[in-house]
Formats: sequence, C-alpha cells, structure tokens
Amino acid sequence: MAKAENETKERSLNDIFGELEEVIKGLEAEDVSLEDSFRLYHSGIDMLRKCSDKVDKIEKEMLVLDEEGETHEF
Repeated sequence: MAKAENETKERSLNDIFGELEEVIKGLEAEDVSLEDSFRLYHSGIDMLRKCSDKVDKIEKEMLVLDEEGETHEF
C-alpha cells in the first residue's frame, strides 16, 4: 500500500482533478448503485484531501517579493 501512496504523491494536481471529474461522472450516472456511489464518494473525498495537502505545501513554499526586492515566505 505504501507504493500506491507514493504514486499518489507524484501525481500532479491536474491529474487528480481529471480523476475527480471521472468520479463526478460516475456519481451522476443514472444506473450507479448505492454501494458504488459510496465508494466513488469516498474516493473523491480522498482525492480532494490530497489536492488540499498539495496546495498547502505549495503555498508554504511560495515566496513574496516586497517593495525593497527582498523575499519573504507567503
């Protein structure tokens, strides 16, 4: 399972957003079973958490340039 987690960390936000679109399409399908909808929902929530973690990490790494040309953390 650790290998799957490492692969997830390496995926870009765009890749995860694309997968989220597929999850949404699955949830919107007319013939989706209750079990499948719960599975898709939980999968989507996990993806959203990973996206949020990635965005938080990127925000922490960003630097802001002030008027004097010095950089500061965002």
